[in-house]
Amino acid sequence: MYKKCFIVCFMLALAVSVQAQSTDRTMPMRTPDGQPDVSGTFTFRTITPFQRPSQFAELETLDPETAAAFEASERTRQNRDLFDPEKGSGGYAPRSEGGVLSYNEFWYERGIELTSDKRTSLIVDPQDGRLPARTEEAQMAAQERAAYRREHMYDSYENRSSGDRCLMGFNAGPPMRSSSYNNNVMIFQSPGYVTILNEMVHNARVIPIGDSSELPFSQYSGVSRAHWEDETLVIETSQFRGGSSGLTSTSMHLVERLTRIDPDTVAYEYTVTDPTVYTAPYTVMMPFRRTDGPLFEYACHEGNIGLHGILAGARNLENMGRELRP
Repeated sequence: MYKKCFIVCFMLALAVSVQAQSTDRTMPMRTPDGQPDVSGTFTFRTITPFQRPSQFAELETLDPETAAAFEASERTRQNRDLFDPEKGSGGYAPRSEGGVLSYNEFWYERGIELTSDKRTSLIVDPQDGRLPARTEEAQMAAQERAAYRREHMYDSYENRSSGDRCLMGFNAGPPMRSSSYNNNVMIFQSPGYVTILNEMVHNARVIPIGDSSELPFSQYSGVSRAHWEDETLVIETSQFRGGSSGLTSTSMHLVERLTRIDPDTVAYEYTVTDPTVYTAPYTVMMPFRRTDGPLFEYACHEGNIGLHGILAGARNLENMGRELRP
């Protein structure tokens, strides 16, 4: 009862806090209670690669001409309307092997350009713009998980991904990462809390600011605590339960930093440390750009017949004596 009351009361307080966000867009921006203002509705879509492509191995940024050429080639390469359904493309198997293309280009919202500084990767550390090497133990564990998944992926809903189960989105994190669509987020601030609401699978993280605030409920996306370092909101998260996008393992330690750099932009930077998976930490920088559009409802839970269809189809194939394919 207490938990339900807390959630209802907290969401009502959020509604009030949203209405009370500062309309003063001069820098530095402040909330009514004097906090640095990182709130708003933002998009983080970009076609800047997460890791630096090999053709730009020595380049951290591109000159305007090279950047324009790369953006144009990426828009063509990723255009789903140009994929051949017979031959397969973009990770989809050819039709002869059972491959079926997904949505057409209308549904995608990956962005059309690089970040404003024309970086060649969202990863800024290590300096080569690539993920650090994985430990041998992590590589072996990944192979074992993949083998188990191939053998048991149709056994039960518990064997399906958190995306299939509509628990977590593929770009909502934490940490957040630009992807195919739903690259939008709302940030709410109220005294003692910040809430990050992602459009993808409507994931909402309620994060206490300071050590004195506690939450009477657990969150699938780990245990987060925030504090201010000058103008930057620093969020530290650990004790992950698994399933969130960008998660390396439940041992991951995540530090996110949000800094308002102008009225229309919040810098989002995060560092992942997980010695059970990577031989070194890595850091990503990605801008949040203000958008006037609302977040759309992601009605995965409310009408998710996909998971039912996956398992029902598997049972039907079993009854027919046919092979279940990944």
